[in-house]
Amino acid sequence: MSELAGIETHPLAQQYPCRVPVWWGRHGSVEQDSELIGVSGRLVTLRIAKNFKRYERWLAKILRAPKELRRPLDRMNSVLWELCDGSRTFEAICIEMDHLFKEEIAPVISRTAVALALFQQHNILLILEEPLSGRWSVGPGTTPEHQELSPLDDDHPYDTDLLVGEQA
Repeated sequence: MSELAGIETHPLAQQYPCRVPVWWGRHGSVEQDSELIGVSGRLVTLRIAKNFKRYERWLAKILRAPKELRRPLDRMNSVLWELCDGSRTFEAICIEMDHLFKEEIAPVISRTAVALALFQQHNILLILEEPLSGRWSVGPGTTPEHQELSPLDDDHPYDTDLLVGEQA
């Protein structure tokens, strides 16, 4: 691993970015090939149930609005999502992002921190003081207990199988 200038003094350096329980799946071909466990390099899409208030539920029913939000991530954010399994420090994530995307993601430390902050604003990521160690499921294809998602069609494009060595 190469050293990134200034990473050791960054406030997040020894923190563990971790996905919260949310349904997600991989699709498409490999966009960015990583040798790390749990990182496929494929695109990721998140599925999040919408929480309607009474009036909104009535309006959504009339307008036949979808009951869930599907958020496809671009290739950099897809890799970042896969890296944030609660087992890697911010420093390790930045080093891998720099290795994979080189000058395309420069300056890697600040761009990664901003991307993580956006995930946090959407309530889909936490920054932990210590590794996750299986406290909750961060694997693909798992619907969180507090959400109801409609079943997918049989021909959906999402791969929800665990990769070799990936934690559920």
